[in-house]
Amino acid sequence: MSIPKEPRQLMINVMYLVLTALLALNVSAEIFNAFAMVDKGLRAANTALDTSNDALPQAIKDGAKKKDELKTYADRVDQVRAISKENTLYIQGLIDKLIDEGGNRNGSRDEGDFVDAYGIKEPIGKRDYDATTRLMVDSGEGMKMRQKMLDVKSKLLALVDEKERATFQLPIEIDDDTWQKSANKKKDWADFTFGHMPIGATEPIFSKFINDTKASEAALLNYLAGKVGLSKDDVVLDKFRVVAAPKKSYILKGESYEADVFLSAAAGTGTNTGISVSVNGARLATDKDGVAKYTATGSSLGKKTYTASVSVTNPITGKTDTYKSEFEYEVGEKSATVSASKMNVFYIGVDNPVEIAVAGVSSNQIQVNMTGGNISRNADGTYTVKVTQVGNAKVTVSAPGMSYSKDFRVKRIPDPVPVLGRNRGGKIGDGEFKAYPGVYPLLEGFDFEAKCEISEYLLIRAPKRQDPEFSPNQGGKYNAKSQSLIGKAAPGDNYLFQDIKCKCPGDPAPRAIGSMVFTIK
Repeated sequence: MSIPKEPRQLMINVMYLVLTALLALNVSAEIFNAFAMVDKGLRAANTALDTSNDALPQAIKDGAKKKDELKTYADRVDQVRAISKENTLYIQGLIDKLIDEGGNRNGSRDEGDFVDAYGIKEPIGKRDYDATTRLMVDSGEGMKMRQKMLDVKSKLLALVDEKERATFQLPIEIDDDTWQKSANKKKDWADFTFGHMPIGATEPIFSKFINDTKASEAALLNYLAGKVGLSKDDVVLDKFRVVAAPKKSYILKGESYEADVFLSAAAGTGTNTGISVSVNGARLATDKDGVAKYTATGSSLGKKTYTASVSVTNPITGKTDTYKSEFEYEVGEKSATVSASKMNVFYIGVDNPVEIAVAGVSSNQIQVNMTGGNISRNADGTYTVKVTQVGNAKVTVSAPGMSYSKDFRVKRIPDPVPVLGRNRGGKIGDGEFKAYPGVYPLLEGFDFEAKCEISEYLLIRAPKRQDPEFSPNQGGKYNAKSQSLIGKAAPGDNYLFQDIKCKCPGDPAPRAIGSMVFTIK
C-alpha cells in the first residue's frame, strides 16, 4: 500500500503581515477577493491533508500486528485523530459563529448569513470588524483559541516517545514576538491577530490554524507509521495537488509578489521521492520541505497569471508525472476612503463622505441613488451625501445582478455650547472677563467641518446694590453698549448672557442654545 510519510508544514505563517495592515480600514473589494483566494487555497490544502491522513491509520494498525511491542503505537492512532478532529471542529465553530454574528444572528450558520454575488455565496457581514473584535478579543475567545492550539501541540507531543519528544517538530506555532515588538501596540496576541479585523479577512487565519492542526496530525501519523516499520521506500504518492500560498494576492505598484509554490502532501528531500518545481517554464529551487519560492515585481497594474508545474518521480517505479495549475494575483494602487456606515447618520449642512464598493464589480458598473438627499461621486471614487431635512434617507446601490439598500438617519448639527473663551459660566477674574471679545459657539465631539455663528443674546449687568443694565447684542462680538457694560466689571458684579441664539449650517432659523451667568471675583 502507498503510505504518505513525513509531510512538511503545508502553510508557513503567511497571513499575519497581510491582515494586520488592514486594521481600522474599510477594505476594498479587490482585497477581499485576495483573502477569498488565499482561503480557497488553504481549504484545498486541508482537503488534501484529509485524504493523506485517512490513508494512514489502518496501515499503521496493520503494521503493528507484526510484533506485540508495536501495539502501543497502534493504540495512539485514534488519540491523534481525536485530538485533531476536536480542535478542527472547535475552530470551525468559531468561523460559523462569526459568520452568523455578521449575518442574521439566529444562533446558527445558515443560508440567511450569506448573499449571492454573481453565483458565489459570500458572508453578508464580511466587512464587519465589530463582531470579530467582540468575540475574539473582548470576550476572550481569541486567547482561549491560542491556549487550545498550545494544548493540542502538548497533547500530540505527549504521544511521541519521551526520548524523541524534545527534538520532534510540529507545525503548530504561536508567534508572540511579532505582536510584542510591533509599533502598533496591542494588549495581547488575540488583539493583534483579530482586533478590528473584518470577518472576511479572518477566514484564512482560521483556515491556517486548521491547516496547522491537520499538518500536525499528519506528522504524528507518519511518525507512528515509521515506528511500526513502514519504510520510506514504501511511500508512493499517487494523488497530488499543486498549491500556491501567496504572502499577498493583491499588491501595490512597485511591491514584489511572493508566493510559496508546493505540492500538497508531498514528501520532503529526506525521502526518495523526487520533486521538481517550475513557474512559466523556469525551474525553481526547492527547500528541504519540497517548497519553492516564486517572486515577481508588480511593475504594471491589473490581473496577472502564471503557470506552476510540479514533477514527481516515483521512487519505486522511477516514473515521473507532471502536474500543472494556473494561479493569479492582482496589482493595484493604494487608496483610502471614509465610510459613514460606522454611525449610520447623515448631518444637515455638511458634506457626508461615503464609501461604496461591490465585490467583483468594477466601479463604472455601479449605479448609486438615494432618497431623502443628494449623492454625488467624487474623483477619487468616494461619494458625498448632502441632506436638508431631519428624518430618514436611503442609499440604493445597483450593479449587474444585484441591488442593495441601506437606511440612514438624518439629523441636524448638534447644539453648540456658548462660551467665553473656554468658560461656560461661574466665577471669573475681571481681567480675564474683559479680555474676551464676545460669545463663541463651541461644537463639542462633532467630527465634521462646520462653523456655527452666534445670532443674538441679551447681556445683563447686575452690579451690587445698583439697578441692572441691559444691552441687546446682535452677533457674537460685543457691540458698543455691551463692550461698555463689560468694561465696568468689578468684583461682586453678576453678568447674565440670556437667550443666546445661534445659527449652524443647514438651519432655516436661529436656534436657542441657553444662557450663561458669570460672577466677577
